[in-house]
Amino acid sequence: MRQVWITKAGPPEVLKVQEAPDPDAGDGQVRIRVQAAGINFADLMARVGLYPDAPKIPCVVGYEVSGTIDQVGKGVTGFAKGERVFGMPRFGGYTDTLVVSAEQVFKMPEAMSFEEAAALPVTYITAHYMMLFTGNLREGSHVFIHSAAGGVGLAAIQLAKTKNCVIYGTASPKKHEFLREQGCHHPIDSGGDYAAATRAIVKERGLDLILDPVGGPSWKAGYDLLGPAGRLVCFGLSSAAAGKTRSLFHALMQVVQIKKYSPMDLMTDNKTVSGCNMGHLFDRLDLLRPQFLDLLALYDAGKIKPHVDKTFSFDEAPAAHHFIHDRKAVGKVLLVP
Repeated sequence: MRQVWITKAGPPEVLKVQEAPDPDAGDGQVRIRVQAAGINFADLMARVGLYPDAPKIPCVVGYEVSGTIDQVGKGVTGFAKGERVFGMPRFGGYTDTLVVSAEQVFKMPEAMSFEEAAALPVTYITAHYMMLFTGNLREGSHVFIHSAAGGVGLAAIQLAKTKNCVIYGTASPKKHEFLREQGCHHPIDSGGDYAAATRAIVKERGLDLILDPVGGPSWKAGYDLLGPAGRLVCFGLSSAAAGKTRSLFHALMQVVQIKKYSPMDLMTDNKTVSGCNMGHLFDRLDLLRPQFLDLLALYDAGKIKPHVDKTFSFDEAPAAHHFIHDRKAVGKVLLVP
C-alpha cells in the first residue's frame, strides 16, 4: 500500500509518500481500497506539530475515506466484498488501503460519488453535532459561521437552511458571492472586525448560535454578540497556527487571550459556551451512528450535498496542504491515490 506520511514537523514539504505491505482485516474489521481521503485543518495542525491528539511524528493522519471493501474480517455482518463505503478512522486515512472496524463504516447511497463520500464524514458530523444534536437549533435562528467557505462551514450552511435560519459567515471578500449562492445571507470579511460588522446588522437582538474554530480573542468577541439563550460552540483553535510552520510563542499568546467563563456569568447572561472535539467522540458510536444515518437521509432528500473544491494525488499532498494554508479552498479538498 501507499501512504502519505508526516515525516517530521514542518511545512507541507515534510509530507512524503511511502510504501508498506498491505494490511489484512482482523476480527470485526473490513479492508477498504481507498478512492478518496478527506483533508481537515486538524491534519495541518498535526503536521506543524500543534495538534496534541495526533500520533507521534512520523505518522499518517487523516480522518475520513471512501472506497470499496475488498476484505471482510471474521465476525463482520452487514458488509460484503465489492460494496462502496465511507469510513471514519481516527487517524491513518492518508492511505490507499485501510483496515478499520466495521462499526466505523457506512454504506454509500447509490447516487453518492466517492469524492462526496470522502468529503462528508468529519465535516458534516461535526456540523450536525454542534447544530442539531447538542445545539438544539431552532427554526429561524440567527446563526454565525466562521470559515463559512470551508468544509465544516458549508456543511453548517446547508444544515442551517433546513431550519430556515438567518445565516452570517466569514470568508475573504472574493468568496462572498459564492457564499451568497450557497445561502449565506450576510457574508462578513474574515480579515476585518467581524464583531463590529455583525453588530451593525444584528443590532441588539444578538445571535442565537456561533460556530467558532478560530479561538483566542475571537471567542470573547463572539460571546459578546450572543443574545439571550445564545450558544457559542468552540471547535478548534486555528488562531494558534501562525502559518505553515510552528511558532510556540504565537500559539501561547492565543491561548492566554482565551476568556474564562464562570457558571455565575453564564447564568446571569443566559448564555451557553460548549465545545466539540470530534476526535474524542470516535469511541462513542452510540452517539455518532444515529447522526450519520440522519445525514444520509438528508443527502437522499437532496437537502445536503458535499462540495468538493479540488482533488490532489498522493504525490501532490504538499500542494494540497499549501492550497488550504493559502485560503484558496472553497469547500472540501481531497487526496486521491
